[in-house]
Amino acid sequence: MRARFMLSLALLGAALPAAAVEYGKVLPDKSQLTFTSRQMGVPVNGRFARFTTQVSFDPARPEAGKAVLEVDLASIDAGSTEADEEVAGKNWFQTKAFPTARFVSASVKALGGGRYEVRGPLTLKGHTQEVAAPFTFKTDGATGVLDGGFTLKRLDFGIGQGAWGDTDTVANEIQVNFHVVVAPGPTTPTK
Repeated sequence: MRARFMLSLALLGAALPAAAVEYGKVLPDKSQLTFTSRQMGVPVNGRFARFTTQVSFDPARPEAGKAVLEVDLASIDAGSTEADEEVAGKNWFQTKAFPTARFVSASVKALGGGRYEVRGPLTLKGHTQEVAAPFTFKTDGATGVLDGGFTLKRLDFGIGQGAWGDTDTVANEIQVNFHVVVAPGPTTPTK
């Protein structure tokens, strides 16, 4: 009788869904925001050193996920001091007037196979456009890892004006990638 009771409990436990885990504690020292542009057909890689991220993601309920990303545009590393200063100027980011870029998720949906898509408005240099960023989620020990990206069309945001508006010199499309490492727990903003 006891064996039958234990077997019933085991079967019941197997039939119940796994406990949901919400990932919300961003680990900024393990996270990064990078980009690749093309100048005269040659890939140019860069990154942003300072950005804040707030994430709330439960892979069992992706539609309840939320994300906010704010990027300090002056923290760009485009490969050289000269390039960083040029990109911060009036023809590019104009960081004195527009110091940050901001993305706020409007929706998250599952695509299957550990793949998801986050959508929402991105505001950059006074322009707002909706972007969709596919991403993957996987666990790595006690943490979760969100890897994804999207293609930003710089001219839609007024980035690269004057002579830099020529897409033969600098391509209009810039690939933006994010690698965000999160631990279980409530959402905490990073700095």
